[in-house]
Amino acid sequence: QVQLVESGGGLVQPGGSLRLSCAASGSAFSISVMGWYRQAPGKQRELVAAIAPGGSINYADSVKGRFTISRDNAKNTVDLQMNSLKPEDTAVYYCNQKDWRRRDYWGQGTQVTVSS
Repeated sequence: QVQLVESGGGLVQPGGSLRLSCAASGSAFSISVMGWYRQAPGKQRELVAAIAPGGSINYADSVKGRFTISRDNAKNTVDLQMNSLKPEDTAVYYCNQKDWRRRDYWGQGTQVTVSS
């Protein structure tokens, strides 16, 4: 079973930064699409950023220019650097792995709160 463990969430002021990290178990990390999703109160879970095995990246329009996703296939990790945080970024952030069979695996989530 794939296991994903997120870390790095917390409380920050508007304009601040956080770096989220996701550590994955399993042998298929390097050939899997990895992503970060978030779910804000009262809203559906949405894709924040995704990165393919070859490095192709997609971002939600709301985070372009502020967030950066990266992966390290040697360490089975995927990170999300979040800069210029806004209150509307407040959400539980989830790490996601899609394997070659399109099976989804999810982390437990980490809370990000942006508030003064």
